[in-house]
Amino acid sequence: MKEIVVLSGKGGTGKTTLLGSFALLADNKVMADCDVDAADLHLLLAPIPRKKNKFHTGVKARVIKTQCTSCGTCKELCQFGAVSLNGSAAIDPFACEGCGVCAHFCPEEAIVLDENYCGNWFISDTDYGVLVHAQLFAGEENSGKLVTFIKKKARELAEQQSAESILVDGSPGIGCPVIASLSNVDAILAVTEPTQSGWHDLERVLELADHFKIQSFVCLNKWDLNPGMAEEIVASCQKRRVDVLGYIPFDPAVVSSQLAGVPFGKDNNGPAALAIREIWKQLHGKVIGGKID
Repeated sequence: MKEIVVLSGKGGTGKTTLLGSFALLADNKVMADCDVDAADLHLLLAPIPRKKNKFHTGVKARVIKTQCTSCGTCKELCQFGAVSLNGSAAIDPFACEGCGVCAHFCPEEAIVLDENYCGNWFISDTDYGVLVHAQLFAGEENSGKLVTFIKKKARELAEQQSAESILVDGSPGIGCPVIASLSNVDAILAVTEPTQSGWHDLERVLELADHFKIQSFVCLNKWDLNPGMAEEIVASCQKRRVDVLGYIPFDPAVVSSQLAGVPFGKDNNGPAALAIREIWKQLHGKVIGGKID
């Protein structure tokens, strides 16, 4: 079983669109959406959740009003401005960082630390296979921890069904959730576009892959909008000895597919669909092994 993560140094390069297409093309796989801060793979795959599960991490302070004497110790010690006094102490959950200082020093022991409910995760059925996905609530942290949890669940399901592969939709950038998505992966497919920012952020992704010694590949999306820069990006990849698996041309059919809420390539033989099929064929051969039709 091989695990492939699709990444992009910046948002909007077509990473999720490409993974949705792979969902059409791949056999016997489990899919995971690890972009938990802004998950959107479900918009293409129309998952039906088996069950909604709560995700808890960290703590938030809570005042037991019947014990509070409004002495002000917590307000004085809080470095985040989360405490207000109005008859008794009150804690703003959006400002509380869960450091626990207020609970530790409260002379009346009127403050407790509750486990923080910060999002939901799902195991869902789709027309294309099982999808493990999640959604953090707005402003919540620990997305890296949730990504690790989602990957663990995806691997458990993949082992249960003897899956050939796990296809992971990673977060944009190179931050904590991206690093968490790279654990135990066999290969990275980095999606970029022929712009200066796309090239710059692709370099960061490839440097991250080098740091963790993970095999990486590249594909160029909408390459024909700036062929000159596309050539420069390819030359840069060649210097790094990173294979460029394919070039996806701009195709209005991609937008139509997204508006319809279906993976791109279904019942489509246009130039972009054909390019994506060739990219998957190469990726399958280089990572998973064996020929596909």
